[in-house]
Amino acid sequence: MPSRRRRRALPKEPVTIDIESLSHEGRGVSHIEGKVVFVDGALPGEQVQASYVRRRGKFDELNTLSVIKASPQRVDSGCEYTGTCGGCSLRHMDVREQLAFKESVLLEQLEHNAGIKDADFELLPRITGDTQHYRRKARLAVRLVEKKGGALVGFREKYSTYITVMSDCQVLSAEVADLIPALRELISAMDGATEIPQIEVAVGESAAEAQSAGIVALVFRHLKPLTCADTERLLGFAELHQIEMYLQPAGPDSVHKIYPDSEERLSYFLPASQLQLKFHPQDFTQVNASINRQIVARALELLALNSGDSVLDLFCGLGNFTLPMARHCKQVLGVEGSEEMVQRGEENATLNQIYNARFLSDDLSKLTDREWLPTNYDKIVLDPPRSGALEILPQLVECRAEKMLYISCNPATLSRDAGVLQHAGYKLKLAGVMDMFPHTTHVESMALFVQG
Repeated sequence: MPSRRRRRALPKEPVTIDIESLSHEGRGVSHIEGKVVFVDGALPGEQVQASYVRRRGKFDELNTLSVIKASPQRVDSGCEYTGTCGGCSLRHMDVREQLAFKESVLLEQLEHNAGIKDADFELLPRITGDTQHYRRKARLAVRLVEKKGGALVGFREKYSTYITVMSDCQVLSAEVADLIPALRELISAMDGATEIPQIEVAVGESAAEAQSAGIVALVFRHLKPLTCADTERLLGFAELHQIEMYLQPAGPDSVHKIYPDSEERLSYFLPASQLQLKFHPQDFTQVNASINRQIVARALELLALNSGDSVLDLFCGLGNFTLPMARHCKQVLGVEGSEEMVQRGEENATLNQIYNARFLSDDLSKLTDREWLPTNYDKIVLDPPRSGALEILPQLVECRAEKMLYISCNPATLSRDAGVLQHAGYKLKLAGVMDMFPHTTHVESMALFVQG
């Protein structure tokens, strides 16, 4: 029998480390006896005491236990779960420094992967917003742990599959954060408490005003059929807290609403474009409503649409950019891989009485002939997933669009794709970061490419 590879034994004694720099994952970087170490919770210039959490061939991973010499960038996190909870990774860093760090990651990736230096383009002002209770979409883990007082509901711990023992959250929408203690109590009392592994959270807006109350929807995943008593408990909880309750007994297609008894969907608003967009709790929508509004506004500003423009919106989702652009151009085509999201886009176009936008479904991650390409589009918007838009770019450049606006959630694939566009004759004119996920290392950015 082949021998199992033994895990490397971790040193038990804490070590004192001087932090040299910050990795792209937001961890302190140093060396111990010549070997690279990554230290979670540490900042450049600091001296910290840390413990080993993982050993690998080329590097080791450690977690900060205490700070001996603090960086000027360090702040009080304001959260009692910092250091344990994996939901945030940069709460110990000043929010302005967080954005500067994210901007530096974008600039470094553009230069390293595409040979584009910061002197070659104009840096856009950073898009910022609320850093507390901003998150309107999340997946919360659930587990019944009697030794820890019953059901746990929240994010997983760092370097662990355990769930953080939490009764509040500083990044979740306040309406959801306030429900955590009640959810723990509810699940602890359920007959099938051990069969609920997760809860999907989505929060909609009740009105177009920025500070309008949120409408919470919860999707309970359950591995076995619920008892009648448990169903009644969930219905009673939903009625008491006036939330929308969904169940998911199997795959995504099994999700169904049990409260209230209506087909009404959640909504979010783009007031500047006089738009209401409806969505299902499991649809992809941006987690940060205020940042999304600013991103849409900046996209419209950079594109400078006119009444004669034909626009192509790729990876369009339910029309987050498609429909606002339709207010300012001749026609716009939104393309999305999901048939369901295409249907949602069409529904939202009808809801908002927009008739110059159409939607179609196509898998943009495949190299294939496309009847709708090449067409003479004046402007193109791309908002791809983390994997980027590499497969579709060769066909896009044939459109000879005047402008391409690339919305990115991964600076590595943005910079890779920027190199492709540059080789095809497009020049990066503007780029900048948006703080969609404060207190995390997620780097969201926007880049405008123009011909020649």
